[in-house]
Order: sequence, then C-alpha cells, then structure tokens
Amino acid sequence: MEGGRLVRLIGCVKNYDWGRLGKESRVARLYACNSGDYHVVDQDKPYAEFWMGSHDSGPSYVVEGGGENGNKLTLKEWIENKPSVLGDKVVNKWGTNLPFLFKVLSVAKALSIQAHPDKDLASRLHSELPDVYKDDNHKPEMALALTEFEALCGFISLEELKLIVQTVPEIVAVVGTAHAEQVLELNKDGGKEKGKLVLQSVFTVLMSASKDVVAEVIAKLISRLCIKNQARELTEKEQLVLRLEKQYPADVGVLAAFLLNYVKLNPGEALYLGANEPHAYIYGDCVECMATSDNVVRAGLTPKHRDVKTLCSMLTYRQGFPKILQGTAVNPHVMRYIPPFDEFEVDRCILPEQSTAEFPSNPGPSVFMVVEGEGTVTTSSNEIIREGDVFFAPANTSITVSTSSGLHLYRTGVNSRFFEE
Repeated sequence: MEGGRLVRLIGCVKNYDWGRLGKESRVARLYACNSGDYHVVDQDKPYAEFWMGSHDSGPSYVVEGGGENGNKLTLKEWIENKPSVLGDKVVNKWGTNLPFLFKVLSVAKALSIQAHPDKDLASRLHSELPDVYKDDNHKPEMALALTEFEALCGFISLEELKLIVQTVPEIVAVVGTAHAEQVLELNKDGGKEKGKLVLQSVFTVLMSASKDVVAEVIAKLISRLCIKNQARELTEKEQLVLRLEKQYPADVGVLAAFLLNYVKLNPGEALYLGANEPHAYIYGDCVECMATSDNVVRAGLTPKHRDVKTLCSMLTYRQGFPKILQGTAVNPHVMRYIPPFDEFEVDRCILPEQSTAEFPSNPGPSVFMVVEGEGTVTTSSNEIIREGDVFFAPANTSITVSTSSGLHLYRTGVNSRFFEE
C-alpha cells in the first residue's frame, strides 16, 4: 500500500479531426500544462481528447518511480506492481485494471453517430475484428458539460417520429411510403415491441441506403430548408441539420439526426449513455468518464470505419428524451454525478477564493484533475496543484483541497453505490 501518497500522472492526447485547433482547445491547454511542455501545441492541429487512465490505446504514465533503465512506467504497470492501491473489492471485481477511463473532450465538429457494445457483443467483436474493436469490455459513459455542450442522444418519442414522417419528405423518400405508413399507424396502445420493430426497420433502411440516394436526397433537403428559411425561422433541429451537412456533406448521418434527440447541456449538467444507445457529440467541452474500453460502432458523420449492420442490430431502440443529471451536493463545493453503472462516478469541485473541500477516504481508487486555478492538496503532506495536474489517489486515501485564488477540480472514482452492496 502506498500509505495514501498521491501519484502524479502524465495523460495522453488524441488528435482526432473533430477536435478544436491548437490553443483554442481546452484539451491542448491541459495537455501542455500536464506535460510541462508549453511549446508542444501545434496551432494547426486538432486536439480532441485528453485521456487519464490505464487503457492500452492511450496510457497515462506515472511521473515518479519510473521503470528500469529510465523507461517510463505506465499507470497500468504501476498498479499491477501494487494492486492493493485499488482496494480489495475493486480487485475482486475487475482485477488489477483501473475500471474507469477519465477524459476531457474539446469538440469543434460532430463526432460519429455511434453506440458502444455491451459486454457480450464487445467480446465477439473483439475476437472477430481486433484491429477495429480494441478490447472485449463494454463502454457505458457519462459526459459532464464544462461549457454549453450539444449532443444527439437516443431516439425521439413516437409523437415526434410521426411528426418527422409527416414533415420531412426526404426521410420518406429514403425509407419508402410503406415504412412511413407503419409509423403513422403506431399508437401507444399497440405495444412497445411493435414500436421498436418499426423504428428499427425505418432506421436500418435509412442507414443502409446507397450513397447516391443519400446524396440526392440531402441535396433536396438542403435546398428545401434554405427556401423555408426565407419564410420562417427554422427549428433547432433543422438548423442543426444544416450545420451537420456543412461538416459532413452527403452523409446519411445528416438525415439520421432527425430521428435522434437533440440535447443541450449547460455547464454542470451531465448525460449518461448505456450500452447499445445511439449518440453523437456535436459541440463544446466536457469531462467524460466511462468503463475502461475504446469500443465504438460507427455508422454516420465520420470518415472512420463504419459498421452499419452491427449498429442497426445492436441498438435498444428505446424512445424518449434522456435523463439529465444535475448532480447531488456532497458538501458546499462538491457536486456528485452518479450514473447507473458500477465502474464510475464523477465529482465536480468548484472552490472559490479562500476555501477548502474535503474528499473523505474511499474503498476504491480515484483520479483527480485540475481544470482551472491553483491550490494545495493535502494527504500526508502538502503539494501545490494547478491547471493540468492529474494525480492518482489510492484506495482509503482522504484528501483536503484548499485554494486562496480559486480552483476547478474534477474527480472520478468507482461508483460509491458499488461499495454499499
């Protein structure tokens, strides 16, 4: 056991093309501060994700006590050398791997329409296509907004779906009038399963349409919306569709957006996503936490590998607006966001000038990240912390954070409900 000593980490940056450019990106600024190299940021390069965790696709490194011959030690290797830092209950459930992956995202343009597989599907996909599906784990996740944050998430309600079929002729042109009539004939008393089958059929036909058909229909859609815009103000969804088409011309995801909920989060609001739920982040900065996995099944708004057949077959086809988490106060300065997944929870700590927050000891490990400001963290000793600092706290470590000038700090750890079972 490390005796409650905090371990500083160097995170990993991802330069996906949807990220914000250069120092406009919060990810780039955090990465520069975290690595201590302020010249590392290329102004012409996108900085999309900053990873903190033990996943092989983007490992964090331990700052102190590196490996032999000057080799840097990954967090995963460090934990394997001293698994007691995770706590007994965590090791018994997940082994010596950190069960969560912590990220910051800076989104300039839409990510792919995607879903994450459940454990059974993840295991099968990984065995069949290990170069595409990098691990055999599921990937429930939660996004906590740092700025105003936009996303598509889950399927719209039956009432909204009927309205789309009646008012967006381009959707009907792709899926056919027979499918459109099936939607209009649905009613709430007809049973959820029938509704899901009809929605699945409509979505599958739409996503499987040929590129030529999609390109032709989207051209008509854009032309129609531009004419409508002269007569009336477009709806939020219509305005979004125009934005998406500029980012991904002639992409079927532009049409699919009509079938998904358009969600806008304010800073401090969170959205969680279970396995097999469709979503696409659109714009803004967020803290994201998930089970330790990098499995993504994509089908639109992306230049990357698409697996339309798998995506359309795996979805739950649950309808209705997603639940937005506001957080629960655990002390005057800390809000806690607890999704229905064992692997993680997230604390948002906003400390004003001359204030202090306590993080009591916990039976599992935590990762802390400073997003803004400067302060002091106290365990067995005092350490100055500032923007970009990331540190690992072993199980059963109590922490006090204080600041004279103001500090924004985020913590992720294993879901506290897991320890109550």
